[in-house]
Amino acid sequence: MNVPIPAFLRSPRRKWLPPEMVKPPVLDAAVLTGPLQRRLALLINPFYPKDPNASFGKHVLTPSLALTSFAATTPDHWDVQYWDENLLKGPPPSAVTPEVVGITVHLTFAKRAFELAAWYRARGSKVVLGGLHVLSCPEECAPHADALAIGDGVQLWPRILADIESGGLKPTYQATYESDYRNDPAPRRSILPRRSFLTTTSLIATRGCHSRCGFCYLATEGLRIPYRMRDPRQVVEEFAAGNEPYAVFIDNNLGSNRAYLRELCEALRPLNKIWSAAVSIDVTDDPVLVRAMALAGCTGVFVGLESLSDANLVEARKKTPETADYARRVRLLHDNGIQVNASFVLGFDHDRKDVFVRTAEWVEANRLECATFHILTPYPKTPLFRQMEMEGRLLHRDWERYDTAHAVFRPKHMTPEELEEGYAWIYQRLFSHASIWRRRPEDWRAVAPYLAMSYLYKRSNRFWHFLIKYDLVHIAWRPLVELTRLRHQSFRRRLAAEDELVFPGANVVAPGV
Repeated sequence: MNVPIPAFLRSPRRKWLPPEMVKPPVLDAAVLTGPLQRRLALLINPFYPKDPNASFGKHVLTPSLALTSFAATTPDHWDVQYWDENLLKGPPPSAVTPEVVGITVHLTFAKRAFELAAWYRARGSKVVLGGLHVLSCPEECAPHADALAIGDGVQLWPRILADIESGGLKPTYQATYESDYRNDPAPRRSILPRRSFLTTTSLIATRGCHSRCGFCYLATEGLRIPYRMRDPRQVVEEFAAGNEPYAVFIDNNLGSNRAYLRELCEALRPLNKIWSAAVSIDVTDDPVLVRAMALAGCTGVFVGLESLSDANLVEARKKTPETADYARRVRLLHDNGIQVNASFVLGFDHDRKDVFVRTAEWVEANRLECATFHILTPYPKTPLFRQMEMEGRLLHRDWERYDTAHAVFRPKHMTPEELEEGYAWIYQRLFSHASIWRRRPEDWRAVAPYLAMSYLYKRSNRFWHFLIKYDLVHIAWRPLVELTRLRHQSFRRRLAAEDELVFPGANVVAPGV
C-alpha cells in the first residue's frame, strides 16, 4: 500500500545551525606563512558540514584513529602536529610552513581537502592525500596531491617520509591490509588537544567485519580488509595508559569473533573502567557473552539494525537475525545494563512513506536510549553505487551531499524530497520531550542518568557549540563520565552477585564458556 506522507512530515521544524558549523574557515590566499620547516609533518582532518538534525556532540566524542596511527610511525627526527578543523579553531596554523602535509580525504569533504592541499602546495609543502576517497577515486584525487597513499597508511607513511628526505617522492604508494595487526604501534595520542574531546582514548582491537553489506564503505571495490585481531593485552595497556575513565572502540564490529571478545572482556574487567563499541545484533546469540561485556565495563553499544524489513536486509546482503527477533535481543542488552544506539538506514527499495512513523514507533516501544538515522547513500565503487548507476537512479555526483543526510538517488516508493523530509521528521520526533520520556528505562534507578544523557547529547546543540568553540568539552564531561563509571561499578557488583547465586563458584567470562 502506497501511504501518502503525513502533513507533519512535510514541515519539519527548522534547526538551529550557526554558520561556522556549515562553512569551513576561510583560507586566505594573501596570508603569508612562515619559513619552510624541514622535518615537520602536519596531519589535518578537514572540515565537514554538520547535520542540524543530529547531535553536534558526536563530532567530538573521540578523535579519529587514522591520523594518530600515522603519527605513531613518524620517525623520531621528524616533528609531527595535528589539526582538526572541526574543533572550530579556524584554519590550520601558519607560523611555519610544514615540509609535508598529510590530509585524510572522505568523499563528503573531498572539496575542502583539495582546497587545503592547494593552499599548502602554493607555499612549498609536499601534500600527501590518503583515506577512503583516495582509494575509491584516485584519478580524482591525484591532481591535488604530490603523493597518494592508497591502502594501509601505517605501512605507507614511513616510506613516504623517507622518500621526501631523499628527494625521491613517488606519485602513488600502495599497501594492502594483510599485515599482522598486532605489530602496529599504539596511536600517538600526545599530539591531540585533549580538552577538545570527551575522551581521547579511542581504541581499536579488531579490523574488518564478517559482513559486506552492499551499501557499506567496506564493500568498496578494491578494498579488502581481512579480519585481524590485536592481543587483548595490547588493548588493555592502551586503555590504562590513556588515563581516561571511558574509551570508545571504533572497530567496525567488535563482536565478529565471539571467542576473541570473551577473551578481551576478561582482560578488560580488572580495569574497572567503562567503554562502548559497535557490534552486530547477533552478539546476543550468546547471552553469557553479553553478560561478560557488562561485567567488563560495556555501558553502550552501537548496533546497525539498518531496517525493520527482512526484504531490505536480504537485498543489502546484511547478515543479521530476523527483524521479528530484534526486540528480544535489545531487551537482553538492556537486562545487562547496556544502552543501545541503533542505526537505521532510510530509503531502501522496500521502504514506503510509512517507514518513518513505523520506525519511530518501534524505537519508542523498545525504549532505545538513542537512535541514529542515515539516508541510504551509494558510496562510489560500492555494489549499491553500481546498481544505482546501472538503473539510472543517481541524481548527481556532488560528493558533499553524499553525507547520509541528503537523498542523492531516486527512491522507489517516494520522492527524494519526501525521503529527506521524513529523515528530518524522525530525528525531530525522537529528540522531542515526549519521545525521550516514552523511551525511559523500566528500571527507575536508570531513569535519571538516561534523561541526563538524552538531554545533554540530543537536545543541547547550542551547548555543544559553546563547549567545542571554547575548548571545554573534556572539562564539562569528565565529571559526568566519572559518575557514570562509579554507577556502573555498583551495577556490575549486583550482576556478579546474581551470577554467584545462580552459578556458585562459576566464572562466566572464562574462555570456552
